[in-house]
Amino acid sequence: MRPILKCLVLLPLLQLLGCGTSRREPTRILMQTTRGDITLELSDLTPRHRDNFVRLTRQGHFDGVLFHRVIADFMIQGGDPDSRDAAPGALLGNGDLGYTVAAEFRYPELLHRRGALAAARTSDKVNPRRASSSSQFYIVWGRTFTDPELDAVQQRLDRATGGRIVLSPSVHEIYRTEGGTPHLDGQYTVFGRVVEGLDTVEVILNEQTDDNDRPLNDVRIVKASVLE
Repeated sequence: MRPILKCLVLLPLLQLLGCGTSRREPTRILMQTTRGDITLELSDLTPRHRDNFVRLTRQGHFDGVLFHRVIADFMIQGGDPDSRDAAPGALLGNGDLGYTVAAEFRYPELLHRRGALAAARTSDKVNPRRASSSSQFYIVWGRTFTDPELDAVQQRLDRATGGRIVLSPSVHEIYRTEGGTPHLDGQYTVFGRVVEGLDTVEVILNEQTDDNDRPLNDVRIVKASVLE
């Protein structure tokens, strides 16, 4: 009986210290591009988007597709299946996989700060529930904001979200110091972030583009892999 007693005494202490328990690490995706590597961490707060992105990665969907839309001081966008074999100068951005992913807004835990990974989608007019594209995503760059500018953004958000999204003082601090695209909060699902390779994002962001925001020289995802 004595060994059992010792275990019973030690068990609460081990539980308190976290010993003997397993904690799943966040899922990470490595994107090897023609401009460098980007490592993405997917959030467990958005399981539908996480699982969809992992599944597409394992299926090889992102291999060979372009970052087809690049806007300075805003974001880079990829994932259009039609971009893989697109002719130079072809208009891209309408490709999809025939389904959508229900919105998962987790503000303020997940917001449009610099380096955020978010899902593209069609407009409110045809997509009032703001469901996400099955495959198209973007990585936020944005810019920094002053408090008066963020007050103006708040008015815009009030109209777009019915007052649901409030830029708190702590959120103000993020957008003042790190930068991002706060006017998108609560309207597009953020489901991860860049943990390595933000310099690669900046390189892509500085590509010369045509009138449709497509880089003149293709920027391609060579290979995307789930880091086990």
